[in-house]
Amino acid sequence: MDKNTIIGFSLMALILMGFFWLNQPSEKQIKERKHYLDSIATVQQKKAEIEAQELERLEEEERLSATESDSLKMLKAAGKYGAFGSASVGTESVVVLENNLIRVEINTKGGDVKRVILKEYFTYHGDTLMLLDGENSRFNLVLNTGNNRIVNTSEMYFRVKSVNGNSVVLSLPAGEGKSLDYTYALHPDDYMVNFTIKANDLTDVLQPSSETGAVWETKLTQMERSWKFENRYTSLNYKYSGGDVDNLSESGNERKEITTGLRWIAFKNQFFSSILIADKEISSAILKSEMGTENSGYLKSCTTEMIVPFDIKGEKETGFCYYFGPNKYSLLKSYDSEVDRTDRLDLKRLVPLGWGIFRWVNQLLTIPVFNFFGSFIANFGIVILLLTIVIKMLLFPLTYKSYMSSAKMRVLRPQVEEINARIPADKPTERQQAVMQMYRKAGVNPMGGCLPMLLQMPFLIALFYFFPSAIELRQQSFLWATDLSSYDAIVSWSTHIPLISEYFGNHISLFCLLMAITNVIYTHINMGMTDTGAQQMPGMKVMMYIMPVMFLFIFNNYASGLSYYYFVSTLITILQTYTIRKFVNEEKLLVTIRENQKKPQKKSAWLERLEQAQKQQEELRKQRQGK
Repeated sequence: MDKNTIIGFSLMALILMGFFWLNQPSEKQIKERKHYLDSIATVQQKKAEIEAQELERLEEEERLSATESDSLKMLKAAGKYGAFGSASVGTESVVVLENNLIRVEINTKGGDVKRVILKEYFTYHGDTLMLLDGENSRFNLVLNTGNNRIVNTSEMYFRVKSVNGNSVVLSLPAGEGKSLDYTYALHPDDYMVNFTIKANDLTDVLQPSSETGAVWETKLTQMERSWKFENRYTSLNYKYSGGDVDNLSESGNERKEITTGLRWIAFKNQFFSSILIADKEISSAILKSEMGTENSGYLKSCTTEMIVPFDIKGEKETGFCYYFGPNKYSLLKSYDSEVDRTDRLDLKRLVPLGWGIFRWVNQLLTIPVFNFFGSFIANFGIVILLLTIVIKMLLFPLTYKSYMSSAKMRVLRPQVEEINARIPADKPTERQQAVMQMYRKAGVNPMGGCLPMLLQMPFLIALFYFFPSAIELRQQSFLWATDLSSYDAIVSWSTHIPLISEYFGNHISLFCLLMAITNVIYTHINMGMTDTGAQQMPGMKVMMYIMPVMFLFIFNNYASGLSYYYFVSTLITILQTYTIRKFVNEEKLLVTIRENQKKPQKKSAWLERLEQAQKQQEELRKQRQGK
C-alpha cells in the first residue's frame, strides 16, 4: 500500500468520525426520546387493560343472559312481538306426515313444510329425491299486531296442538287462549296435502283486516342429468281464477306484479312440481324468478309475495292445498274431475305439450296411444317404436298422395325439358306459364306434394313437445341409452371448446347421430325422386343437405327418446317410399296422364290467379326493360 492510499483512508476515517460526533443526540434529545417511548408503552398497556375489561364484561353479560329468568325473557319478547312474545322463543322439532308416495316433514319453527321426499323417484345420481329441502324453502305469514308490530310466522315457534294419523294441528299462542292454528292433512296414496290457516279470536291482537300478506319461496334443485336442459323446462307457473295458465320466463330473470285473483302458483321443475292451490283465490301477488348457476346445483330461485284472505275472528278458515308430486299428465288431469267444470284447476297445463293444434294432437292421439302400449309393455323403447308405427300408418295416405304427386311431375320431366329448350331462359315468366299450362292439361297440381307434407308437420312438432315432457321415460333405459328422457352420450370430453361446448355440448348422442344420418339419406332419396327438371332456387340442394346436419346440433342435448322417435320415423318413411315405388308403374301413370292431356281442361281458380300474377310480373319486367 503506497503513501497516497494510506493518507486517503486516514482522511476518510477522520471525516466519518467527525460526522458521527457532530450528529450524536444531545442530553435533552435523549430524555425526550425516552419520554416518547415510555408514553407509547403506557398507551399500549391501557389499551390492553381496556380490552381485558371489555372481554370480561361480555363474558359477564353472556353469563347473566344464560341465567336470565324466563319471565324476563318473556317480558322482552312481549315488547317486541306483543301477544306472540311467548312464541318467539322455543325449541324446534319436526312432525312427519307420510303415505306410500311421499314423506312430508313440517318444522315447528315457522310451522311450514321444510322437506318433501318423493318415495317412488330418485335423482339422476340415484339419491333420494327431495322436492323441498330444509332451509331452501319457506312459507311465511305476515301479521300486523295491534301495537303496530310486524310478526313473521317463519320466526315463531309453533306448538303441536294435536296429531291424528296423517293430520296435525300446529298452534301459535297469542295469550289468553288465543292462537293462530295451522292444520295439515295428508291423504292416503295421494300427493295432495290440505293446509288451512285459522285464527282463534285475534281481534284484540291483530289490526282489523280481511286479508294478510304471505311469502312462499324456494330454490328449485337440479334433479336430472343436464342442468341446461332441465332449466329450460323449469319455471314459476300460475293460473288466473277462472282463466288461463301462464308462467314467468324460463330463460332469464323476471318479476311480475299481478293484481287480479290467482287460483294457484307452482314452482315447476322439468318433471316435478310444488303447487300452492287456494280454495278461493289469492287476491294479488308479486312473482319473482331468478336464474341459478350451473355449479350451484340450483336451477332457479322462485318467490311469491301474496295477499290472501284472512279472518282474524276465526269464523272462516283460509284454505289451501299443496301438491308435491310428478308432472304426470294423467295424474294432474284427474284432479279436474274433483271440482266443478267452471272451476277447473287445469294442473295438466304444467305439462308442456305445445299450443293449439300441437297440444290437441298430443292430448287426443299421442298420450292415449302411448299410455295404452305402456299399460302392458314395460320397455318404453318398444312403446316408442309401436307409437311411431301407429302414427306413420295414420299418415300413410298423406305420404302416398305426396309420393304420387312427385311421381306425376317426374314422368312429365321430358315435357318440362322440351319447354325449357323451346323457350329461352331470358323469358322466365313465359317459360313458367307454359309449364303450368302443361301441368294443368295433365291434371297435375304442383303443390300436390307439398300439402300432404305440411299436414304431417303438426305431428312432428307435437312429438317434439311430448317426449321431453313425458315423465314415463325418465330413467328408462333402452339399448345403449340409460335414460330416454336425457341424451345418450357415446363419446364425451371435458375440454371446453368455445361455441361447440355452448351449443353442441361436451358429448355426441348416438340416437341423434343416427337420426341425422338417416335424414341425409332420405334427403338424397327424396331429391332424386322430386327432380322434375324445373328451375330451382340457387343453393336449394345445399340447403336441403345442411338441415339434417343442423339437426345434429339442435337435438344433441335433447331427450334420446325424441331422437329415437325421429330416427325410426325417418326409417319407416324410407321403407314406405321404396314400397310405394315398387308397386307404382310409372309407365302406366304416364299413359294415364297423356290421356288426360287430350281431354278439355277447365282452369281452376287457383291456376287462374297464378297465371294472372305471372302476367303482371311479366308486364312489370318489360316496363323496367323499356326504361
